[in-house]
Amino acid sequence: MKRILSFILMLLCLPFAACAEESVHTVSPQNPDDALDVSALKQAREQAWNEYAASRLESEELKRETEEKALVFGDVTMRYTVEVKGEMPEGGYPLYIALHGGGQSDTPDINDDQWRQMQYYYSRWLKCGVYVAVRGVRDTWDTHFNPESYPLYDRLIEYMILTQNVNPNRVYLEGFSAGGDGVYAVSPRMADRFAAVNMSSGHPNGISLLNLYNLPIQLQAGEFDSAYDRNKVTAEYGLYLDALREDEPEGYEHRTLIHFNAGHNYDDYSPMPLPTIEDYAAWYRDGTRTKFVRIDSFPPDYMSAFTREPLPKKVVWELAVRAERRQTDSFYYLRADESASGVLRVTNRGDNTFVIDASAFGGDFEILLNEDMVDFEKPVRFVIGEKSVCFGVVPDLGVLKQTTAERGDPNYQFEAAIRYSEIAAFAN
Repeated sequence: MKRILSFILMLLCLPFAACAEESVHTVSPQNPDDALDVSALKQAREQAWNEYAASRLESEELKRETEEKALVFGDVTMRYTVEVKGEMPEGGYPLYIALHGGGQSDTPDINDDQWRQMQYYYSRWLKCGVYVAVRGVRDTWDTHFNPESYPLYDRLIEYMILTQNVNPNRVYLEGFSAGGDGVYAVSPRMADRFAAVNMSSGHPNGISLLNLYNLPIQLQAGEFDSAYDRNKVTAEYGLYLDALREDEPEGYEHRTLIHFNAGHNYDDYSPMPLPTIEDYAAWYRDGTRTKFVRIDSFPPDYMSAFTREPLPKKVVWELAVRAERRQTDSFYYLRADESASGVLRVTNRGDNTFVIDASAFGGDFEILLNEDMVDFEKPVRFVIGEKSVCFGVVPDLGVLKQTTAERGDPNYQFEAAIRYSEIAAFAN
């Protein structure tokens, strides 16, 4: 029996066997002068970031937009306010981006008023952090997720990192009503940017949350918030996330709160515990609501418990859920062509091995690498089903500079990029 078990274990480990020297393919910089010394990659990254940050801080665009607190993309402007609270923690301030209610209106007055309220709505009880209240870019129902919004969120976060000492791994998104709609729309399209998000009293409008594998989310609504079925749909999406987590237990962290005896408005702006239906699934199924518990639903309290892992062990990327005008094709450590489609799953095993599940994916993509993910002095193995291939990877200054500028985030600097088509071509 022991021999049989040993043989089975050997078979299971075959795809991950050590790379034979004669079967290692080499990935080198196009420009030989761009080859980086493996022993000095940290210094190279720091220098690349410092040079990039200095150039951005000197740019007229950043100076003008931070002074006016108005970001421009095409024919839209995203206005915002900034409030800094408390002493800066080690590693930098957490950033809370708050999205107001309102949405569609005949005049901007309603949205302007909602924006003014959001400027203190969540901040009044916030003890420490940079609190940014964003004005929707157009007076439409999708005010917070017009196509131009997404590159502006990227730019806003970059500005806060550069000018307000924000910790890139502690960026949070919260929104109420139309702002809740925005959280639903923005978070799966930009999950790589946030550490956690909160949706209050909004509607998902049918969006898939498959991309939230690494992004915790709190959903909350009043049990009597029946307009657009927001109450029922919140519970449905809670059950949907329950099912996703059951299938992939290491991902899809979430919490669903249906507030007892509450309508569209409730005190989610306060850390005061609110009566919340104990079993929201039973409430959704047959209206059972006899028991409730008191829960602190204050978004900053929920979100601040989480810190982003920018290079997670596993990335799930549904390509159909991408921001239309976002100025990057990257998601965590993956970068896909615009024509790519389907669902991609990539797992970093942590031993210089990546497992690629592209069975539901069409097109081509790149895996981006840095020294926090792999040991460049050893071959990197890629496994596709029963096949595998090893690459010796030479760090590339050109890739480092390009990825540093791509997202303006020091955690997304990479020194190598390997295309899936090349991996698949050599895999055997």
